[in-house]
Amino acid sequence: EPVPSDIEVSQQIVKEVGLLPILDVAKQVGLTEEEVIPWGIAKAKISLQARENRADQPDGNYVVVTGINPTPLGEGKSTTTIGLAQ
Repeated sequence: EPVPSDIEVSQQIVKEVGLLPILDVAKQVGLTEEEVIPWGIAKAKISLQARENRADQPDGNYVVVTGINPTPLGEGKSTTTIGLAQ
């Protein structure tokens, strides 16, 4: 059985778990509505004020994961980057 495509995996997760509104995710990580600029239902930009509001808190960790999906000829066509913060 072939490995499912990225979109098939993503669609299956959304079916099973659902798509959380980005403002709900922002609240879960401690951001206020004033610090979040929604960019559709599932994306947002975070204002620099959020960083300034937390200047007295200790630094956390940030991990960037990058993957390249090659074509059948082995050429890299698209790059996916995911940032994980704690």
